[in-house]
Amino acid sequence: MSAIKQQERLPKTIQNRQIKIGKWTESLKVSDVNRIWTELHRIVSSHPLVRASKSAGFLIEEGKYNAYTDLTQELFVALLSKERFQHYLDAGMTDAEIEAEISQIELTNLLTAELRKRYPESYRLARRVSTLIQTSKTFRRFDNINTPDIHRRLADRTYGLAEWTDKKTRRNVQEMEERVKVVSFHSRDTRMVGCTGDAQIVISNVDLEKLIVKVFKAIDSPVDVRSLRSFVMSRLPVMDIYLVPIGGSGSDDDENGKYEFEHADTRENPEQGFLRQEAEVLATEFVDGFLQNLNKSVRGKAKQYDRMISVLWHCYLTSNGGTQLEVAEMLGVSDSLVSDYRKRIEANLQSLSFNGVNEARQFEKALKRKVRDIIAYENEHVAV
Repeated sequence: MSAIKQQERLPKTIQNRQIKIGKWTESLKVSDVNRIWTELHRIVSSHPLVRASKSAGFLIEEGKYNAYTDLTQELFVALLSKERFQHYLDAGMTDAEIEAEISQIELTNLLTAELRKRYPESYRLARRVSTLIQTSKTFRRFDNINTPDIHRRLADRTYGLAEWTDKKTRRNVQEMEERVKVVSFHSRDTRMVGCTGDAQIVISNVDLEKLIVKVFKAIDSPVDVRSLRSFVMSRLPVMDIYLVPIGGSGSDDDENGKYEFEHADTRENPEQGFLRQEAEVLATEFVDGFLQNLNKSVRGKAKQYDRMISVLWHCYLTSNGGTQLEVAEMLGVSDSLVSDYRKRIEANLQSLSFNGVNEARQFEKALKRKVRDIIAYENEHVAV
């Protein structure tokens, strides 16, 4: 079923929440990139999952600029690389169909993929809890008893045990958090599952359903799905991956029953030191040749070369240079022009050949000093 047909099945009040629909067909036919990007930014800014991701700390504000800018650019690139824009035109989709597919499918998939990557076990278990309470006859929904046609997002729906009466007493979340602590912590099932056999079961579906029942009996109240998932997973040994130092924390506990690692001596010998210094000197000589090639790529035009140097500095050599759109706004040029300069810069960078990491690092340091001096000279010249 297409996204637009799913939307038509929703109640009128839900459909009317989307006040504006972009003129996608018109923009795609004339390849109006700026307008397409603006419409994508509008969808990103109003998407509920994006707002939830921002609240959870997945999206970070950068200075005075909107936190949704980079996500919009990522969505734009994803749609472009998959040739979805051309598909929308070839399929003859309407503006409403395009809007619904981008918002409900493409953007949602982009965000859930990131959640799955960051928190694989938590994401998988949350999905399993949601599926069980909707499919098992042991549970039933409580928030639609008087209004069966009411539409709510799954996370906001209220569920409880099927044996409970419709007038079951509701408790506040703080009280339920205390009551759920009486449920014993479940041991971890270490059997491997999945297509590649690289994921542990953690808990079987049968045991998971029993655990959900125990949680419901402990809190003795219908509860929304979001809180229920939190309660259930608090009783499970969920292990999302985190990187830790190989030598431990360095506390006194490390001496009791833990192995001490003796790291290999990776320091360079005199011969390696001589070769490294020689390579670093050669790398600094690459800088002048690299900048000359950039100058040739704009046919020696001073104004274009100055802009390219600025793009090189803000996009590659400084950590707080901003996104491509921010750099374009800073320089007073279009985003496409900055993109073109970046392609030329990257093409010249790829043509360089280094024998090792130290050589490349030395080239980067020398290039950074050189470009900083050029920009400082230009600023002084403009000030005078």
